[in-house]
Amino acid sequence: MLITPEDDSEDTLHTPEERAAAAARSTWVSVAVNLVLTAVQIVVGILSKSQGLVADGIHSLSDLVADFVVLLANHHAQKDADADHPYGHQRFETAASLALGLLLLGVGLGMLWAALTKLENPHELPQVHVAALWVAGAALLGKELLFRYMLAVAKRVKSSMLVANAWHARSDAASSLVVGIGIAGNLAGYPLLDPIAALIVGLMVARMGWNFAWDALHDLMDRAADEQEVQAIRQTLLETPGVRGVHDVRTRKMGDMMLVDAHLEVGASLSVEAGHDIAVEARRRVLQRHRVLNLMTHIDPWSRPDLDHAPLPRIAEGGRDQLPG
Repeated sequence: MLITPEDDSEDTLHTPEERAAAAARSTWVSVAVNLVLTAVQIVVGILSKSQGLVADGIHSLSDLVADFVVLLANHHAQKDADADHPYGHQRFETAASLALGLLLLGVGLGMLWAALTKLENPHELPQVHVAALWVAGAALLGKELLFRYMLAVAKRVKSSMLVANAWHARSDAASSLVVGIGIAGNLAGYPLLDPIAALIVGLMVARMGWNFAWDALHDLMDRAADEQEVQAIRQTLLETPGVRGVHDVRTRKMGDMMLVDAHLEVGASLSVEAGHDIAVEARRRVLQRHRVLNLMTHIDPWSRPDLDHAPLPRIAEGGRDQLPG
């Protein structure tokens, strides 16, 4: 899940440094929670003979790795532009989201393999201890609270990378619920339910990983911003004094920011300096009101055809029209 159009509005309340600090705090909280859950779930899962709880513990372990990926990405994304990266390092966040997705996909496929292996020999499935059920319930509560906390922080600072990590925690909460049901079924005399729960968790994790990775891949391929945001930018440009019209507005994602190109129509009789001043003011307004990293403008004469869009003249020769030259 990414930030919705409602959440992806202008963000003038938080500086990049404040967003980075909020990301670091929330991620370290996640590290602490997942460290405890990983140890408890795996140890109790092994002792209580619950494959589902062990699988859930491995999922929590993947969260630990994901948290450190987020911390690394958050650090590098805040670096200033340099000669090799003239637009900055914001796409490091997108790359981190891709890494998170691939991590989830790999963990999910591994859990599927382990569960299917167990299901091939149902007569060898042991009955789990009731302690596994208590641990699964505690893990469910802890992960749900962690998800709500991290999602609130992500929406407040408007970070798609933190949203991805928050929903990673929610996937753990959902998996703990399924594992709890499987353990309860095993205790009730249905031993197959424990590996079936592990199988379901694997499917959930793999599906979420695929969605995250696919979405991040599209952003790395210069996917445009949503139409609502493009229209909002267009309106800001039209409201700039001196701008008579706007066309060819193009956007591409750059982490949580975007790059924008736009053609501005100004009075044809204006001087170059006057047209330049209008373009500078338009850029200032867009960067102030929207999550835009840079706006590249092209000035066109208003109410006159320009060379970008005017059709080439045709010359009549030999009874038919031909292009000149």
